[in-house]
Amino acid sequence: MINILRKRRSIRKYTAQKVEPEKLELLKEAVLRAPSSKNLNPWEFIFVDDPEIILQLKSCKPHGTIPLETATLAIIMCADESINDAWVEDCSIASVLCLLTAQSLGLGSCWVQIRNRMYSDEITSEKYIQELMNIPEKYRVLNIISIGYPAKIRNGKPFEELQFKKIRWNKF
Repeated sequence: MINILRKRRSIRKYTAQKVEPEKLELLKEAVLRAPSSKNLNPWEFIFVDDPEIILQLKSCKPHGTIPLETATLAIIMCADESINDAWVEDCSIASVLCLLTAQSLGLGSCWVQIRNRMYSDEITSEKYIQELMNIPEKYRVLNIISIGYPAKIRNGKPFEELQFKKIRWNKF
């Protein structure tokens, strides 16, 4: 696992190569195996491989959606907040497992933040996606994970750049 972490970087540009069905199945398994508070599993995962829909998703906010321009797969992470108040944490854990699984499969990925972002002055990014994807109102959208084959390989962050000063012992 540490080797996957050492190599992983956010990828914002992908080739046109589609993600193979067997890799899609592993990504599905990974998100469904994520731990969930009280094992309530409030989440829903929308796998999108239709290029037109992915481009429509890219319009959900004015900045930070470049990875959706070339992604061949987008996974929308959402949850029914009435099932569990820890839905943000549950979707975050599933998202990280998705990012790491993508890396382990030779795929690139990037987290695209949706919660607390705006599509326009009046409409949230979350509302835009709910309407685009027919997501019921009780489901909250945390983020989208863009996935595809990296257009170029990025090396992981060097060990020397890790911020060890952020580690505290026993007290702050």
